[in-house]
Amino acid sequence: MSGKLPNKQLKMVQVWIDIHQEDLLLNWDLAVAGETPYRIEPLR
Repeated sequence: MSGKLPNKQLKMVQVWIDIHQEDLLLNWDLAVAGETPYRIEPLR
């Protein structure tokens, strides 16, 4: 993938990743195992 996000949106994504790092790693493991990842709440 390639592309750019405006700085404000990029910072929001980075904060979301920091908040949900454990959830993202768990979902990665589920996906690699062929299982369905669960939904992670968006920033509000």
